[in-house]
Amino acid sequence: MATTIVPLIAPEAARAEGCTPEEPALRQSAKVSLTVNGKLHELELDTRTTLLDALREHLHLTGTKKGCDHGQCGACTVLLNGRRINACLTLAVMHRHDRVTTIEGLGTADRLHPMQAAFIEHDGFQCGYCTPGQICSAIGMLGELGEGIPSHVSADLIARPRLAPAELRERMSGNLCRCGAYSNIADAITDAAGSGA
Repeated sequence: MATTIVPLIAPEAARAEGCTPEEPALRQSAKVSLTVNGKLHELELDTRTTLLDALREHLHLTGTKKGCDHGQCGACTVLLNGRRINACLTLAVMHRHDRVTTIEGLGTADRLHPMQAAFIEHDGFQCGYCTPGQICSAIGMLGELGEGIPSHVSADLIARPRLAPAELRERMSGNLCRCGAYSNIADAITDAAGSGA
């Protein structure tokens, strides 16, 4: 791991704040290998770089959105080794050699992923800002259902959960839509689940 000494505050500003600028803080960088949308990327990142910022600022994959930057809106949801994760809450260095799938890696313009097609068919968006996170989260959520992972509202923790309306609302509750397209989003997910997305 390479260590670079970088002052985090200018000497003049430090003095104005009553700090002594003689001892600059250390900022570390690290090599990170990530497979994103099937392509291996070797990055040199500040160890404080979130997965979201690595995707957007270093790999220029801007489909993954920065909403709240606190894990409360779900706009940054991506799939990490097939599981959904809020990319703003995790550091890129924690995911060396992991597989990341963003909205850009789900389908192509000629052949959409079934979930993308269902969102279009059911108008599961308005402004579209939350849509990439909604789609990635929905795909991950259907994977959880397929594995039999219960949610907070699953009545029977032993039986395989099914995609009932309450189950769908609970499992997608981490993804907000400020435009209020929830009923269309739910219809799109239900439709895609029926097509085996």
